[in-house]
Amino acid sequence: MTYDDIPHLSAKIKPKQQKVELEMAIDTLNPNYCRSKGEQIALNVDGACADESSTYSSKLMDKQTFCSSQSTSNTARYAAALYRQGELHLTPLHGILQLRPSFSYLDKADAKHREREAANEAGDSSQDEAEEDVKQITVRFSRPESEQARQRRVQSYEFLQKKHAEEPWVHLHYYGLRDSRSEHERQYLLCQGSSGVENTELVKSPSEYLMMLMPPSPEEEKDKPVAPSNVLSMAQLRTLPLADQIKILMKNVKVMPFANLMSLLGPSIDSVAVLRGIQKVAMLVQGNWVVKSDILYPKDSSSPHSGVPAEVLCRGRDFVMWKFTQSRWVVRKEVAAVTKLCTEDVKDFLEHMAVVRINKGWEFILPYDGEFIKKHPDVVQRQHMLWTGIQAKLEKVYNLVKESLPKKPDGQSGPAALLSGDQRVQVAKSKAQQNHALLERELQRRKEQMRASSVLPGVRIKEEPMSEEGEEEEDGDAEGDEEPMDTSLGGSLHNRLANGLPSGRATGGDSFNGHPPPGCGSTPVARELRAFVEATFQRQFVLTLSELKRLFNLHLASLPPGHTLFSGISDRMLQDTVLAAGCKQILVPFPPQTAASPDEQKVFALWESGDMSDQHRQVLLEIFSKNYRVRRNMIQSRLTQECGEDLSKQEVDKVLKDCCVSYGGMWYLKGTVQS
Repeated sequence: MTYDDIPHLSAKIKPKQQKVELEMAIDTLNPNYCRSKGEQIALNVDGACADESSTYSSKLMDKQTFCSSQSTSNTARYAAALYRQGELHLTPLHGILQLRPSFSYLDKADAKHREREAANEAGDSSQDEAEEDVKQITVRFSRPESEQARQRRVQSYEFLQKKHAEEPWVHLHYYGLRDSRSEHERQYLLCQGSSGVENTELVKSPSEYLMMLMPPSPEEEKDKPVAPSNVLSMAQLRTLPLADQIKILMKNVKVMPFANLMSLLGPSIDSVAVLRGIQKVAMLVQGNWVVKSDILYPKDSSSPHSGVPAEVLCRGRDFVMWKFTQSRWVVRKEVAAVTKLCTEDVKDFLEHMAVVRINKGWEFILPYDGEFIKKHPDVVQRQHMLWTGIQAKLEKVYNLVKESLPKKPDGQSGPAALLSGDQRVQVAKSKAQQNHALLERELQRRKEQMRASSVLPGVRIKEEPMSEEGEEEEDGDAEGDEEPMDTSLGGSLHNRLANGLPSGRATGGDSFNGHPPPGCGSTPVARELRAFVEATFQRQFVLTLSELKRLFNLHLASLPPGHTLFSGISDRMLQDTVLAAGCKQILVPFPPQTAASPDEQKVFALWESGDMSDQHRQVLLEIFSKNYRVRRNMIQSRLTQECGEDLSKQEVDKVLKDCCVSYGGMWYLKGTVQS
């Protein structure tokens, strides 16, 4: 049977989806056609009653539908060919559709079958059951759809399918093979040029012409294996410039002796060029090269743990590197106390260049390389000058007591003897006693400078004095324990000082270091502190005083030297500012045996933020002012009772997420749970 012999054929298309559907008639008079099967299919699809919506109006399956699908996404290599009078005419194709039989009528038959079964079951149950009593029902009105919910609905699969189904069909008219209109359209497949000589593109060799006609597909070419991002291929590395090779090696290894670097680069590389390149990306520590901090933490990056900017991370890591230029041992808590960075960031710094020793601290990972020190004194002297500049910058930023570098011209310390924890404590005590007079003179000098220039030195939040026993435990540096952020200056005498003044003077009166409390005026210090508190409580609705002071120290560490907030902020000032910013103190009834510190028992919460959940949060905070821990069902029932409405699970979850944490099936205010 040819196309001209088809008794009935109709076509329709959805242009946007590039979808074509053909409806072809079936010859029901053909001896190979099973009439009983056709009648059964029509009965299953349309039922006994025929109407305008029937698929088969003749009560017989007399047509078949074909739907198109994309056969290939890359049609650039295909063309339609027409051979005429010894010439081959090629026309590029922009799309290829494949027609397949559509069995949508079977889905319609299944739907009819389910409807009949449901009707039969409903009829049987109505005969057996008596008339039911009238039941009360609750009517709820749907809320207005939010913009976020609307976007999710628009991007859903059901919505896209519905949009595709709503696109109207455009009906087409079929013309047979021998029709004049078909012949007219077929002329467009012939090249209109009068002579093939004019086509200069085909004046090529047969192999070149075949290459143009069938270019190699990129998908068919064998891809080179790609190594993981953390694996270096030495063959690929040596194709790069020398400076890039050194930078990549140091960035991955972090710490390396110069001899090892030369062995990796190859014997043909000039050592003078390597020395020139290594100084651009690394610093000399104990005769070994340690990658610079700005290579690991480029500009505009931030910490994955605390989110502090790269500038603060580089400053803290430089402090760790500088400490290793003076000693083979570094105590993590001492680093955290000075840099005011979180434990995870400090641990990352130390893991780059040191290994932990139980009850001793962190030891530099490589042995002292005295051979390099003796062989390259000019490089060592240049590095010593760089470290002197870095030390001066660190003293200014961290307000360190000035200490001279070792007298060695290279600025590097030799191998140090191992000391026990008790010996380290005794050395620290004797050193603090010897430096007592020096610290007193330094304090007097700072007071005179303050009176002369009215510019206060950089200080931090005042901490409660710590006992000597606590200092001894800190020097032990038990790596497994989680310590609070220490904001003291790092010695027993320092702990007895509050922001550079004796504790008796620092806590008395209505002023602090010459400044009134932040809530008592509109000074720049008060405005800056108020802005920090408001921004912090907009992000975290509930905070303990201990956590707030830790966040404030992180904020101070990110500020440039000389900022107005470096002006002596006491605990009292911070609490007054919190209360003045619209927050309230929640008197949580901690259990008598609690291990929480006094600062951890002071809980503050933002009372009004201006959103729709303020009332819900206030009810929740009132619950925790009478209960240390609460179950969820109690919270939900109290919210429903106080707010006068049945809150959804999402609304309750939002309030709990803002203010609480879950532990052991109970809910606690943030910062108050004691595991």
